[in-house]
Amino acid sequence: MAKLTKRAVDAAEAGAKDYVIWDDELPGFGLRVFTSGKRSYVLQYRSAGRSRRFTIGLHGVWTPERARQEAKAQLGRIAQGDDPAEERLLDRKALTVKELCDLYLADLQAGLILGKGGRPKKPGTIASDLGRIHRHIVPLLGSRRVRDLTKADITKAMKDIMAGKTRITVKTKNLRGKSIVKGGAGTATRTIGLLGGILTYAVEAGVIETNPAHGVRRPKDNVRARRLSEAEYRTLGDLLKTAAGNESYRMSVEIIRQIALTGCRRMEMVTLRWDEADTACSCLRLKDSKEGSSIRPIGLPVVEYLERRRKEAVGDYVFPGRGGESAFGSFPNHWAKIFAGSPLADISPHVLRHSFASVANDLGFTEVTIAALVGHAKGSVTSNYIHTLDTALIMAADTISGYIQGLLDGIEFKQTAYALDRGSRKAALARFLRRAAGDQDPEHGESEGLAA
Repeated sequence: MAKLTKRAVDAAEAGAKDYVIWDDELPGFGLRVFTSGKRSYVLQYRSAGRSRRFTIGLHGVWTPERARQEAKAQLGRIAQGDDPAEERLLDRKALTVKELCDLYLADLQAGLILGKGGRPKKPGTIASDLGRIHRHIVPLLGSRRVRDLTKADITKAMKDIMAGKTRITVKTKNLRGKSIVKGGAGTATRTIGLLGGILTYAVEAGVIETNPAHGVRRPKDNVRARRLSEAEYRTLGDLLKTAAGNESYRMSVEIIRQIALTGCRRMEMVTLRWDEADTACSCLRLKDSKEGSSIRPIGLPVVEYLERRRKEAVGDYVFPGRGGESAFGSFPNHWAKIFAGSPLADISPHVLRHSFASVANDLGFTEVTIAALVGHAKGSVTSNYIHTLDTALIMAADTISGYIQGLLDGIEFKQTAYALDRGSRKAALARFLRRAAGDQDPEHGESEGLAA
């Protein structure tokens, strides 16, 4: 191997095992390539008769040139009797939780902390992590040494968050804006989950040997347990009709309705672009969802809505903001005003998503089908190479969105699931075959549905 250059480093590929590429010009200077694909600059040297290895830092944070300069500086110190590896070990043992969080955040913002699917965390997730670190973790544990942290310390911090001891109102950059930092079980669960990830990072960095957050019993986050009943869907429909009478709320009403009919996440719908709406194949081809790129089957009510809206579309977004160059930005404020003082004042956009999945389950669809419809990681419709969706998924999307649309329109259904008795199945199959052959069912026609 010749001199370690940027080209040589970029060309280094992960193997079945970690390995080191040594620089020929500077003895002891090398690049460690991990099986994960991460690469870090190292310095191998001898001190007190034994071989030591000093990690300079990760490629991406360090360039080959800066890492080489640092290696030369450390070799100069080693020649004078210093041992940088031992010094770093002692520094790490004295590291506080706040200092550990600073190191974690530096790597996080550099894209070196990987989230779901082995991908760097998204900006929204990073912003949430920053808030939980600065508003909960650091105030409660920041001055503690990482090596001294115990399970009891973390449990106490969790209980303090649950009790609201870190509650604070913070000014934001927005005009007259403020952010109310609350406690509660949900906040505690997510914060301690993040702390566990930071402490795992500390284990991997050699700061501590074991993660003291392992085994801490966190309260169950009940945010996702809320779902709409059929009566509440009809209430929602009434609220949306009333809100649509106000011109300023009209776009937010349409967004809410499409979230309800698709099970999409709030930002997936708010930031939906026209090049992601494939109405010909009855799906949304999302480029950057929480799970990465994702294909979502959509029912006929959604397809027909998008086709109508496309005729008057302005800009790249399905729901454009002022001027059409950005996504609609007033949704959170409008949501709060639409539901304020109503029987549904406690719901969030996620409740609509959870309710979509719950209705799908009520109608008899399998967990795998539901996962594909709502874009869970365990869903199977995630490939960029899929151009034609499974007919069964489209039929499922039609059934669920049609059913929810009926509820929003005030329809009361008598049958909420596919009839599994032999006679009903035979009758349904006969109708399908007659229609496939071009014959209209003379008895029931095309109007048969779930409604009474």
